Amino acid sequence: MSSKQSMIDFLIMQMKAAGNIRAKKMFGEYGIYCDEKIVALVCDDQLFVKPTEVGKRFIGEILEGFPYPGAKPYFLILEEKWRDKNWLAELIQLTAAALPPPKKKF
Repeated sequence: MSSKQSMIDFLIMQMKAAGNIRAKKMFGEYGIYCDEKIVALVCDDQLFVKPTEVGKRFIGEILEGFPYPGAKPYFLILEEKWRDKNWLAELIQLTAAALPPPKKKF
């Protein structure tokens, strides 16, 4: 089941304070980028944020989930948290800051 474009648009709007946010369609689902770093996946209308230590501390009690079969666990962010744009933007900003720069493509 694919994620709805309207949901992707809502998430991007909620995260926009984190930096340069964009979504890229990937295999029928979406990758969410912040300042050109992939910070989250949206699969089956669920938000999965890349796990980082700073993200773990920020979230507190984490819930893990698998965005697709064979994937490593990500932080599963429940829909009620999406409505708090300040909280969500801060999580995305902290996650992006903790991740290494994207690899240069040749």
